[in-house]
Amino acid sequence: MTILCLASYEKGHEFLRECKRQGWKVVLLTSQSIQHTARWPMEAIDEIFYMPDAHQEWDRTQTRNAVAYLARTRVFDRIVPLDDFDVEVAAMLREHLRVPGMGETTAHYFRDKLAMRMKAAESGIPIPDFVHVLNHGQVAAFMERVPAPWVLKPRSMAGAIGIKKVHSAQELWSVVEALGDEQSRYLLERFVPGDIFHVDSIIYEREVRFAIASGYGKPPLEVSHGGGIFTTRILERDSDTARRLLAENERVMAGLGMLRGVSHTEYIVGRDDGRVYFLETSARVGGAHIADLVEAATGINLWAEWAKVELAGGKAEYAPPEPRNDYAGLLVSLARQEHPDTSQFNDPEVVWRMDRPNHVGLIVRSASAARVRELLDDYAARVARDYHAAAPPRDKPPH
Repeated sequence: MTILCLASYEKGHEFLRECKRQGWKVVLLTSQSIQHTARWPMEAIDEIFYMPDAHQEWDRTQTRNAVAYLARTRVFDRIVPLDDFDVEVAAMLREHLRVPGMGETTAHYFRDKLAMRMKAAESGIPIPDFVHVLNHGQVAAFMERVPAPWVLKPRSMAGAIGIKKVHSAQELWSVVEALGDEQSRYLLERFVPGDIFHVDSIIYEREVRFAIASGYGKPPLEVSHGGGIFTTRILERDSDTARRLLAENERVMAGLGMLRGVSHTEYIVGRDDGRVYFLETSARVGGAHIADLVEAATGINLWAEWAKVELAGGKAEYAPPEPRNDYAGLLVSLARQEHPDTSQFNDPEVVWRMDRPNHVGLIVRSASAARVRELLDDYAARVARDYHAAAPPRDKPPH
């Protein structure tokens, strides 16, 4: 049995290793631009091929032709995207080669921010008011009806990339004019003040088999645009917020049609009304080392479990390992120093340190949620004082 993994960025090492542990042949299709910098686990890869990505994305026709050429001498039993930017390409390839898995229609619900909102609205899931930046009359009517500020979001970027907070109609029309022919690739959404949360899930045969709720410190949009330190921590499992998030997450996965896989889904709890609003979802493992956070708290590696789910393919039983019930917190920041010395963070609860130039990253773990919160607050203050650096927000993904 052969699995084709698409990875425009370097990630998913444990996914590849688990496929190999399960006895599958692993073929990796990745970006030419990272050919000499990525440190792939070659012991888990049988064949590796490179796609040109001069414009930071793969040409769909070239990719289809390349994979069809490879399929002349290989039978691909599964096709899996390891990054958010590969989800729709993988769906296209599955349909073209008639390989089992998520097709293009469902993939749009987990990739296209407009499609996922429209589908959520159809399913009765609470979402912030929004409008497609397409018909200018409808956009103007939206701004008349919904008070500023608003958030302008690209439909197919990942995380907070390309998102802009807009405070007036004049500012919005200026931005839209600058977008030109690209404006239909955006939506405008009511800005809902509140706290941002995420739920990370494993789904098998339309059933959520594992899910855990976490809360960001500062909203990711605020961190990416205003500078600051990214933090998130596992919520108290018996808290009202965690229970509400997990219940809403079940509705979202069912409403959007997730059959099997993993998902990182974000929610906001409105400061004014206390409602849980669905913000966006994905059909992949959460970025920014959130998978490491989940593993620290539960012992469950989302990458490895995703591989098991994909390989089982609905034809075999699947159950995740019994999770530990520890708590964990994650901190990541740009650093002024190229190779920051983080030895001052020497509490026994530190279980992970980031090894990346000009970055500080730490994960702490404890049986006590209060201890995790205490350490995260203390570490964030010390990182802000001794290490933190800021960079302009990104409009495009880095390569």
